[in-house]
Amino acid sequence: MISRLSIDLQCLSYDLRGFGESQSQTETDVDRGEPTGGLTSHLLDTSSSQFDSLYTPTAYAQDLVALLQELNITSAWLIGHSLGGTIALWAAALMPDRVQGVICINAGGGIYLKEAFEQFRSAGQRFLQVRPRWLSQLPLIDLLFTRASVARPLDRYWARQRVIDFVVADPEAAVGTLLDSTTEEEVNRLPQLVSQLKQPVYFLAGADDKVMEPKYVRHLASFHRLFQYCADNVIEIPDCGHLAMLEQPDAVAGHIRAIVNGQ
Repeated sequence: MISRLSIDLQCLSYDLRGFGESQSQTETDVDRGEPTGGLTSHLLDTSSSQFDSLYTPTAYAQDLVALLQELNITSAWLIGHSLGGTIALWAAALMPDRVQGVICINAGGGIYLKEAFEQFRSAGQRFLQVRPRWLSQLPLIDLLFTRASVARPLDRYWARQRVIDFVVADPEAAVGTLLDSTTEEEVNRLPQLVSQLKQPVYFLAGADDKVMEPKYVRHLASFHRLFQYCADNVIEIPDCGHLAMLEQPDAVAGHIRAIVNGQ
């Protein structure tokens, strides 16, 4: 996305704590005792489990707050994929004066399906426990690893990068993020969060996304004022699975540019 958008937009990407090149914990961790501003309702109750863990969407949003403050970025659109979309929504709530709007890619939900989530959490934990370093060296593992998530094969470079990111992720962060982002409390909080955001929020959905189906994207989008009964804030991308920014990069970049530029 950055290679396409940076032609006329200033872009910044970063690794979540515990992933990529970001450490799980550092000596300079920000104090999460109090939110920095924004929503003051029970959604941001600092006595709740939102701030008990380093890996809840709210805690990750606090990391983003600290990053933007450190870089003195006072005006930004936040773009997040899947869980990143949830984190972007929370960050928008925490920083209403800095965040101009949010674009969620393959992100939605807000409906807690007990059996489905329990199976997902259990399978995810088992999957994360088996991550040998040599996994990324297996022939064609990159294509097999992403096959269930996409509607069209990925470019081999990006497919391989996803395998590497998976293998090197901090174990505590990987499991913590999986568990803390899929609790009943966390999932059920999303619709109210979206309904209270004053900034524009748009949702890009993959028409063939089996991980976050378009109907779940539309469900969460419907709680925002821009929905207007006919999903005005939802853009469905044809021939696209759960990795829209890699499967249909030109289409995604085009939609992002149009939204940010107000066209």
